[in-house]
Amino acid sequence: MGLEYNNSFLWFVIGYGLIIVVIGALYSKKVSSSEDFILAGKSLGPVVLMGTLLATWVGSGTVTGGPNSIAYSNGLWPAIGYVIPSLIGITILLLISAKIRNYGKYTVSEILEIKYGPFARILSLIIIVLAFVGIVSYQYQGLGFILHVSTGISVETGTIIGAVLIIFLATIGGLMSVAPTDTLSASIIFVGLIIGVPVILGDIGGFDQLINNVETESLDLFGNLNLLQVMGFYIPVLFLLLGDQNMYQRISASSSDKTTKLGISGWIIGMLISTPLVALLAFSARYYFPELDPGMALISTSLVLPTAIGGLLIAAVTSFIVTTGNSYLLSSATNITYDIYGNYINPKATDKQKLVFTRLLIPVLGLIAYLLTTYFPTVLTVQMYAYTVYGAGITPALLGVFLWSRVTKQAGISSMLAGVTSTLIWEFLDIPFGINSSLISIPIAILVLIVVTLFTSKKQELVDYRKDGLIANEK
Repeated sequence: MGLEYNNSFLWFVIGYGLIIVVIGALYSKKVSSSEDFILAGKSLGPVVLMGTLLATWVGSGTVTGGPNSIAYSNGLWPAIGYVIPSLIGITILLLISAKIRNYGKYTVSEILEIKYGPFARILSLIIIVLAFVGIVSYQYQGLGFILHVSTGISVETGTIIGAVLIIFLATIGGLMSVAPTDTLSASIIFVGLIIGVPVILGDIGGFDQLINNVETESLDLFGNLNLLQVMGFYIPVLFLLLGDQNMYQRISASSSDKTTKLGISGWIIGMLISTPLVALLAFSARYYFPELDPGMALISTSLVLPTAIGGLLIAAVTSFIVTTGNSYLLSSATNITYDIYGNYINPKATDKQKLVFTRLLIPVLGLIAYLLTTYFPTVLTVQMYAYTVYGAGITPALLGVFLWSRVTKQAGISSMLAGVTSTLIWEFLDIPFGINSSLISIPIAILVLIVVTLFTSKKQELVDYRKDGLIANEK
């Protein structure tokens, strides 16, 4: 079956686009300070918090990369299993959520500075921008795929249109606008997936008919992958989530600790439902379209569905892609505003000046993200690169702040440098032996954090002991 476009879908995309633009514009009127723009005035309730956490995490990385691409290219079960690292990460965030809220910081870099000093703040900024701009780039590509199946325009042209929409929405209202549209997006994706999966399986003739028409190995526990390759997909997801600034900002934006726990619990339920359904739809695409760009697997199934249901699915996918792109653009711009502009360029900047600078910066970062789309060949490759840069460069040092009081300044900085450097070197060497860079760089970052802490903490204890003894002798 050939891949043809359905221009009726364009009306669903336009309709959804108009709705979120209107909602974004309405909520943008409530923005009067940087706290409103970045943390939604710390006013998020449990339902909105759940929606924004889910919609931000389940973006183009899920519906065009992650479980989507793995299901189509490698097998059903490793794609469904892709939810496991997310569940582990979300549970850990739930356990430390009160600590995150109590820090009351806008950026992860600010948290790292408290423990590791000013250099850690600048280093983390570089790492975050490297990773987040990469993540934004494949949101553009996801919208390019959608516009291709709904209008027939080239993926490249659709990517440009997607970039413009995401940049515009991120600029006008910040998290105050993004959070409510996230909640709408989460609702739409659930309806689209819950309706779409049984309809597709019914058209095929049932799950048994589906599995009778695919390669046997695609139904193995690891599909056509080995354990090392599966871990190469799962580990970056876990470590990005554990240190993802977007999640920390949303947790900080909740109205109370109780709200946070309810919102995160709802997020877990949402992941348990959405990830397997995405995997099933993408896997079903093999039945209809055996030769397809893996990034278009789930999107292509909309062409098989009745127009109303397919259009709803397309709108749902569009919603998640847009909101994730908005969030990561906003987050990276926030870092530069507070870590560079507010600290070094204009230390006396007023709150309004910071707000204006953030809004001006978002389109610049958005353009850089677009340029990255021309460098990476597939959504999955840029996804794994971005996840690993962040997961190795930020997460071990950040978790050290919350989970290990003994961790030292030297250890945090050394871990960050080791993580990001080893990732970039491994990627530059074109991934030797086919081993994902996360399996090299993340263990290195953790090992460096532990070893340097043990060495420098003992040294510091010795210095303190000598100082105490000297003071006692003087007395």
